[in-house]
Amino acid sequence: MTDYTGPLSRFTVLDLTRVRSGPTAVRQLADWGADVIKIEAPLAVDTGKGMGGARSGPDFQSIHRNKRSMTLNLKEPAAKEIFMKMVADADVVVENFRPDVKGRLGIAYEDLKAVNKGIVLLSISGFGQDGPYAKRPGFDQIAQGMGGLMSITGAPGQGPMRVGIPVADLTAGMYGAIGVLIALLEREQSGEGQWVQTSLLQAMISMLDFQAARYLIKGEVAPQAGNNHPTSIPTGVFKTSDGYINIAAAGDQMWDRICEVLGDDEITNNPDFKSGELRSEHRDAVNAALEKHTQTFTSSDLIDALNKAGVPCGPINSIDQVFADEQVIHMGLRHPVESKTLGKMDLLPQAVKFDRFEPRTGMATPERGEHTDEVLKALGYSDDDIAAFRDSVVI
Repeated sequence: MTDYTGPLSRFTVLDLTRVRSGPTAVRQLADWGADVIKIEAPLAVDTGKGMGGARSGPDFQSIHRNKRSMTLNLKEPAAKEIFMKMVADADVVVENFRPDVKGRLGIAYEDLKAVNKGIVLLSISGFGQDGPYAKRPGFDQIAQGMGGLMSITGAPGQGPMRVGIPVADLTAGMYGAIGVLIALLEREQSGEGQWVQTSLLQAMISMLDFQAARYLIKGEVAPQAGNNHPTSIPTGVFKTSDGYINIAAAGDQMWDRICEVLGDDEITNNPDFKSGELRSEHRDAVNAALEKHTQTFTSSDLIDALNKAGVPCGPINSIDQVFADEQVIHMGLRHPVESKTLGKMDLLPQAVKFDRFEPRTGMATPERGEHTDEVLKALGYSDDDIAAFRDSVVI
């Protein structure tokens, strides 16, 4: 471990997660100082590259930083004994197995609670820990479809469209991390931990936000709207002489400002454009009228003019352009680490900033079992014990 002391340094987290949703939750804890011990199956038991992609790949390296790694074959009684010994002194266990796996391994919440009443267990699943879909395998795109997101993404008439990031996985991980922090705060009063649960489906539906509210409150089923905002007009993508930009000019004040920048009295005085309700009703005509002018500007010139007028707008960047952006560079949105095998590299940063703490950096994703001996010795096991565990594929 590094000598980093952050706001979560007093907590120990046992990480049983794989793929993305679980590791996303753990990353929030690890980056702010929690002592995270990633528990993996020994190579002799898990001979493949494992779920989550190749260990040396960008994805795996990005989501498993700031951890120590040990191997435990939890199907072996001796490994379960070691694990429970770790649970006794830990604060949090995080897993994203299928719901029935915990019971088969003997590490369900009641098993953990019997060893440590203060333990917080975070379980992330595809569809919840019980119910008619509980045993189904979960996958991000499946949750995007079942949770409604794909029905409102993409251009009208072109069929459902997935989002370009694993938004269900990521949000389930974020909600899970929030749940853990709430449980740890509550433990300070009650002295007891609890079982925190979330799922890809729950997280995806929660992220529908105002689109879900439109249905729950008014019965409106949102259609696909492409690049147009469903309710704030004009908000969307507009063509320029050398590309495209985003403009968000909803509301009468913003509408007046964009009309002033474009300098077209015909648009300003068009009776069909006089109110937000009318502009929404005639959105295609509004967009066409604006785009007649936006195409006469370069993207950079139009962005400058609209920003000076106080109209929200911006470029549509490729990923390389994102990290070359002057504001992104100014904010230092890179997370530097140094791997023993891959050398120095930058990973994705934290999206929050504190005035007294920086996230832990420098600690790359560990090799499988890199810290097994270190962890076991801290638990009181001898070199002979460790050698025997290794011979019997306990570790």
